[in-house]
Order: sequence, then structure tokens, then C-alpha cells
Amino acid sequence: MKYRRIVLVLAILAMIACVVQPVLAEMDTNTSNASIYYNRGSLAASGGDFERALVYFDMALASNTSLVAKSDTLTYIYKDKAAVLTDLGQYEEAVKTADQGLALYKKDPGLWNNKGYALYKQSKYDDAISAYTNAISAAEAQNTTYLKGYLNKGIALNAAGRPYDAVGAFNKVLELDPGNTDATAGLAEAQAAATKLTIVLAVIVIVALGIVIWYVKFRKPADSKAATGKKEKRSKK
Repeated sequence: MKYRRIVLVLAILAMIACVVQPVLAEMDTNTSNASIYYNRGSLAASGGDFERALVYFDMALASNTSLVAKSDTLTYIYKDKAAVLTDLGQYEEAVKTADQGLALYKKDPGLWNNKGYALYKQSKYDDAISAYTNAISAAEAQNTTYLKGYLNKGIALNAAGRPYDAVGAFNKVLELDPGNTDATAGLAEAQAAATKLTIVLAVIVIVALGIVIWYVKFRKPADSKAATGKKEKRSKK
């Protein structure tokens, strides 16, 4: 009797193994395929073959999103796909891809940064600045500082005609990385633009003051004289 029970248990375990093993094998294959496709895409992108990279990234996403999501791979797929689309000039698609990634990983600085760059390339500077700000905030929430976010924000601020704010962003980069040549060049550009803007504002103020002085000194007495003449004419009547 005991022997029969043992045989039955072994038979059941064997059946379970036959069913589970192919499923696990398929899961491993899907996960492995996603990683392989992503690695091939990254290699193609680094070599400048963006079209091929895009094909591989799409294949990776089609493999098994739920399984890839258990690692950081899915984040990088969305992030790198958005970057490749931007390199290809497909800016709106790049923004959509970044948003798809952010729907799953809202606190990923890289996704916000790549979205910001795609917006910047469309000359949507205010939206780009907002995306870069979110990238910086997301990094700070993880107790890290996102240097690239500050640098790109400074560039976008310069493009948006906000040199004073750009100076602050570039100074932050140089505080973190004193030898950053991009930040040094951006800071010089921002300071030059800020100086010009200050001069323009000063000229506007001077001209406005001149108009006020001219009005008070020359126009008002004439108006007063005219008003006095009218009173005198009435008194004669």
C-alpha cells in the first residue's frame, strides 16, 4: 500500500515537472532574448547605426515586457530607444517613448532627461526645462545629483532667453565638476547674454525716465497754460 502511494506521488511530481519545465524554459528564453536584443541595439547605437538599433529595441520590447520589467533592462530599453529616435530626428516619437517609460518608471532621471532633449530639439524650450527639472528632482529624491540634468537645463535656459537662470544652472555643474568644458562655455554664453540684457533694460529705463521728465517739464506747463487761458476767457464773459 505504501509502495503504491510512493509511486503515485512520484508520478504526480513527474507530471508537474513536465508541465512546469517548458514554461520556465520559455520564460528564461524570453528574458534572455530581450537582453540579447537590447545588447545588440546598444551596440548598433554606439556604432551610429540608429535604424538597426531601433529595430532591436522594438524586438526587445516585443519579447516579454512583464519579465524584462523585473530587472533594469526595460528602463534602459525605453531610455535608449528615446535617445535613438531623437538621433533619427523622430522627436515626437521620442517623447512618446519616453512617456511610455515614465508611466512605469516615473522617478527615472534618464527618462526625464531624454524626454527633455527630444523637446529641446523641437525648440519647445519651456517644456524641455520642465523635463530637466523633473530629472534633477528625481535624482535628488534618490539622494543623488544629476549633473547632466543641470547642464542640459542650462543650455535650454540659454535657448529660452533666460540667461540669469542659466548662469545658476551652469554654476551648479561647475560646482560638481569644475573642469566641465561644456558648462564653462555655457556659462560664458549666459553671462554675455545677461550683460546684453542688462544693458538693454538699462537703456529702456533711461528712455522711460527721459520721457517722463520731458512730459513733466515741457508738456505739463503748456497744458496748465491752456487751462488758465480758458478760465480767463470765461471771466471776461
